Formats: sequence, structure tokens, C-alpha cells
Amino acid sequence: MQTQKLRSITEGAVMVAMAQILGYLKLYEFPFGGSITLAMIPIFFYCIRWGLGSGLLMSFVFSVLQLMFDGAYAYTWQAMILDYLLAFTLLGVSGVFKGKKYGLFFGTVLGSALRFTSHLFSGVYVWAEYMPEEFLGMKMTSPWLYSAIYNGIYTGANMVIAILVFALLLKPLGKYIEGRDIR
Repeated sequence: MQTQKLRSITEGAVMVAMAQILGYLKLYEFPFGGSITLAMIPIFFYCIRWGLGSGLLMSFVFSVLQLMFDGAYAYTWQAMILDYLLAFTLLGVSGVFKGKKYGLFFGTVLGSALRFTSHLFSGVYVWAEYMPEEFLGMKMTSPWLYSAIYNGIYTGANMVIAILVFALLLKPLGKYIEGRDIR
């Protein structure tokens, strides 16, 4: 039992470090925060492998690192909570799919949807005053619509990228993803 805890913590530290590094390699960064990266991949991998409790803990650690090192857009305490601490911790909920067939895919969708929801509320309640009159050729009259579009673009792209990477890795790394090597 002690060996399993040590292994879980060690793998968690490695995955959080990988996620942090991948977070710096931005494929695209939006002007008011949010970026397309590969950072969620190691987090989802870990959460599905070790489950909800460990997943939430390591996701929280990742959220603190994101706030500390990438929190340039956290001007208020509400943005710190919604855009960083809550948004990235919620990725850990994907751990509910541990041991489930295609759990990695369902967990990725769930974690991404929860992260999106946190960013959505932040966009409405924290960033609404910065809403442009026009965005992507559409007249913006609702902060809900603007926040949904703005945050949906990068959280959706991150989710799709993670699913594609997992689809490529499922066959060669299936027993590791599903945690069959640690049972």
C-alpha cells in the first residue's frame, strides 16, 4: 500500500511537471488569456490512471502552478479562483472514469466541460466589461454568448487535441492508461 501511494505521488509530480512545461509551448495564445496547448494531456492521463482523489489533488497542484507562473490575466481574486484554481482543479474530476472502457475519452470530455464552465462564469462575472462590440464578425450583446464563444474556442481545441493524442496512444499504451499495471 505504501509503495502504491509513493508511486502515485511520484507519477503525479512527473505529470504535473510535464503539463507545466507543455503549457509553455503554446500553439496559440488569445489576447485576453486562454491558450491552445498540450498541457491537459498529462493531467488527464494521470487522473484516469489513478482516480478521482489523486486526480483532484494533482490537478489542484497544477492549478496553483498555473496561477503562479501563467497568471498574467488574473487581475482580481475572482479571476484567480475561476480562471486558475477552480478551472484547472476541475480537470481532476475526469478521474471518475478510472477503470472504465474508453474512460480516458469520457474523462477528457467531462474535465474539459467543467473547465469550460469555470471559464464561462469568469467571462461573464469578471471579464464582461471588456467584451467587444463585435467578435468574429458577430455583434456581441450578451456576455454569456461572448464568454461561451471565446472560452469555447480554446477549451474545445484543447479537448479535441487531447482526444486525438489519446486515440493515437490508446493501443500502444492502453494498459498504462487504464492502470492495469498498478492493480
